Amino acid sequence: MHFVVIGKDRGDLRRARRAAHLEYVEGRQQSILYAGPLIEQGRMIGSIFIFALPDRAALDAYLAEDPYFAGGGIFGAVEIYESRRMVPEVAPGFLRAEADRARTQE
Repeated sequence: MHFVVIGKDRGDLRRARRAAHLEYVEGRQQSILYAGPLIEQGRMIGSIFIFALPDRAALDAYLAEDPYFAGGGIFGAVEIYESRRMVPEVAPGFLRAEADRARTQE
């Protein structure tokens, strides 16, 4: 399953936990499809992660140990969504098949 996690910073806690967070992530990159800071007017205001994990329990276990989330974390608000990859296509013809299916549901 794919999970999108969006965290919005609370205060200036990011800098104090950044090194520990990056060290934690370094050994777990296989679970992350994409991650990086949210930037507004040149300033980091949060983070976005897209995970590929077997289920929500695996995501919760990951987040419980990540210094950006653990022990109160750096985020004032965290949003978590399930998602599925559409683009780029997983297999050739996938988008065409989705478009055809959507057309029949109109």
